[in-house]
Amino acid sequence: MQADIQADTAVIISAKDEQDRIAATVEAAASLPGVDLVVVVDDGSTDATGRIAEGGGAKVVRHSRNRGKAAAMETGASAVRLLDGDVPRHLLFLDADLGETAKQAGPLIEPVRNGSADMTIAVFSELVKLGGHGFVVRLSRDGIKRLTGWSAAQPLNGQRCLTRAAFDAALPLAPGFGVETGLTVDLLRKGFRITEVEVPLAHRATGTDWRAQLHRARQFRDVGRALAAREPAVARQRDRLRRAGR
Repeated sequence: MQADIQADTAVIISAKDEQDRIAATVEAAASLPGVDLVVVVDDGSTDATGRIAEGGGAKVVRHSRNRGKAAAMETGASAVRLLDGDVPRHLLFLDADLGETAKQAGPLIEPVRNGSADMTIAVFSELVKLGGHGFVVRLSRDGIKRLTGWSAAQPLNGQRCLTRAAFDAALPLAPGFGVETGLTVDLLRKGFRITEVEVPLAHRATGTDWRAQLHRARQFRDVGRALAAREPAVARQRDRLRRAGR
């Protein structure tokens, strides 16, 4: 049955300094039923991430400097558009550090493929022990609930599949680590259907050292900004300032 699935999906992987895992992730992603294109966006890596991904069969687009996840997602989607035929591919976004577990991402594609969802969000069935960024998850979950009425189990999960129409409707994406939160809010507000799907994926856990704490602080900042920009009062004030500056 799976062998008869028509190629209709592109995998986009944003990667920075992931030379140890990118080969396994690319290979696993390419094996997914219906996937005929894997695009890796090398977001300013200083190691061999891009070269290894290219050697594994991925199409590689490079940023000369690190521009962040949202920019990498937009770059990857633009690259896929150039390679699309008459019918746009669905877009499956995966993290670079999933390794061979990426081969379990197929269930994320199915609801989009069969038309029952416009975007799916992964819910990891095998959670790794994290170093304490639950406060960022709560910020995102509570904000999405407040703005849309929808409660997400794992609102920051970056493993998502969506139609080209849904992706385009969400542009421009919220910058930095606010991208997932902004994407969810924007699509729900525009009437797109979102479904969470449990999958046995696993990525590297964030640690507890100072670098990890700085990462969480940046996450908190970006998620907060994404939510604030989507608050009606803040959005109205932003629009007034933009008009005044013309």
